[in-house]
Amino acid sequence: MTPYRTIHRILLLGACALLASSAAAAATAGKELPPKPSVADIVKASKPADWRPLDPDNTLYMEMPWGRVVIEMSPVFAPNHVKNIKALVRNHYFDGLAIVRVQDNWVVQWADPNDENDKARPVKGAQKTLKAEFTVPLASDKHFVRLPDVDGYAPQVGHSDGFPVGRDPKTGETWIAHCYGSVAVARDNDADSGGGTALYAVIGPARHLDRNLTVVGRVISGMPELAALPRGTAAMGFYDKPEQQVPIKSVKVAADVPASERSRFEVMRTETATFQAVVDAQRHRGGPFTKFSAGHIDLCAVPLPVREQP
Repeated sequence: MTPYRTIHRILLLGACALLASSAAAAATAGKELPPKPSVADIVKASKPADWRPLDPDNTLYMEMPWGRVVIEMSPVFAPNHVKNIKALVRNHYFDGLAIVRVQDNWVVQWADPNDENDKARPVKGAQKTLKAEFTVPLASDKHFVRLPDVDGYAPQVGHSDGFPVGRDPKTGETWIAHCYGSVAVARDNDADSGGGTALYAVIGPARHLDRNLTVVGRVISGMPELAALPRGTAAMGFYDKPEQQVPIKSVKVAADVPASERSRFEVMRTETATFQAVVDAQRHRGGPFTKFSAGHIDLCAVPLPVREQP
């Protein structure tokens, strides 16, 4: 048995450590962090060269009852799916379809409500399914800027031309991460069973889907409205009654819309010093509101500034 004197010594050391920890915490709690420029401050002070306009040929306008949802697609990370989705859009596949699923803290999905019955809309001028593009070769991405922060879902993470991405140097692969607002292709169990006829936007933590589904881009404008839609009550958040589904008026490629009717959004260039200042401002927050700054940032917590020109 452990002698009484040894037990007493262990308890004494433990009490001292607890007191020291409490004293350190109290000292930290009482120390005000110095003010630092905020993300808003940095964005406000940015220069025109820090921004890029959206490419009209890789931008979608999804017209909803409340207004327009703007989606930027990346042919770098999903070339075949982006091409196929544009073909679907230009053949008016999505016009009149609906948002069929809103699963809380997970995804908003739009598709053909009749996809699994004899009323399914035919696919014209495009393909129903494609070979999965969960990842692409590292050589495909020329704009990667790495975050130094540790990530549990990828050996390396960072940003590429406005998109949050993961990389694995050992396998030579890279991919867009499933962050809030990312848009990806729904599929069945077969990896190659999706093609773009059903798409979803992420509204919750979904990084474990990385490298399991094809991510084609992200929502630039319209996420608050998508994320606020009523949740589906059927399994996996599907709407179980047709009247619950949210109708899609139309989907168009921005390049096919008259210039006077286009949305004039710009995305901050993620390879600029200004964007790195944005990241650092979020990683090392200053006072007076912030009392403790973690000195760390998750990939999906990095702000990706977007602005609309008048």
